Amino acid sequence: MKLKRLWKNTAIYTLLSLMAVFWLYPLLMAFMNSFKTNGELLTNVVSFPSSIHFENYIRTIKKMHFVRSLMNTAFLSFTGVAMIILFSALAGWKLCRTKTKLSSFLFGLFVVSMLIPFSSIMIPLYKVVLFFHIKNSLLGLSFVYAGLGVSMAIFLYHGFVKGIPLELEEAAAIDGAFQLKTFIYIIMPMLKPITATICITNVLWMWNDFLLPLITISDNKKYSLLLSTNTLFGQYNSDWTAILSALILAAIPVIIFYAIFQKQILKGIADGAIKG
Repeated sequence: MKLKRLWKNTAIYTLLSLMAVFWLYPLLMAFMNSFKTNGELLTNVVSFPSSIHFENYIRTIKKMHFVRSLMNTAFLSFTGVAMIILFSALAGWKLCRTKTKLSSFLFGLFVVSMLIPFSSIMIPLYKVVLFFHIKNSLLGLSFVYAGLGVSMAIFLYHGFVKGIPLELEEAAAIDGAFQLKTFIYIIMPMLKPITATICITNVLWMWNDFLLPLITISDNKKYSLLLSTNTLFGQYNSDWTAILSALILAAIPVIIFYAIFQKQILKGIADGAIKG
């Protein structure tokens, strides 16, 4: 029995190791080739660099204005996620506690909106951006991110609130607490697991998004990391070592962020599934 279990565990870990290598292979190849010269990279992609060229990263940081692009991306992620959490937590809680046909209808609209592909609303969304004069505005783009992200967040909050006893809110009402105070001091602290999940998943989405900033930001001083990376591609020539270096630099912060908070992601998803 123990031998059978040993073989089973060995097979499982071997399979998981192979899958990890498969998924990490592109990132490892990009990291390895980012230290080569352009000539060496084009000659043999899969070979190790003959010498380490750290100047690729120095050149990349200067060409793509890395610090400025990093701050722009961080601003977009922080403000967009803050608005999603603020609006979605209130809406999800209120829609869950209000048992009317209107609240059910509104919740259904949010759920259905998650099924609409972005490509089908891209042109109308661009017209809305022009109408409100928020083109080339990082704050305006944050509002767009919030509008696109609230549907999923409301769905998750709505399911999580179902697992919170209504008696807690009734007790607070008896003690004289009004609804907003009840939400801030009682409901919101209990929403920490799902809030962490919503925060992390949306940060990853906004950090790695390329298409939405591409159609709303044309001022190079307000470029995100991926938009700045795109400037390294030329019509007739591309600096591939700089491009790979830029991709590695853009990926490092979000990899560190995910590695630190991965437990909160899994816990939030599990709690949301059980409570929903």
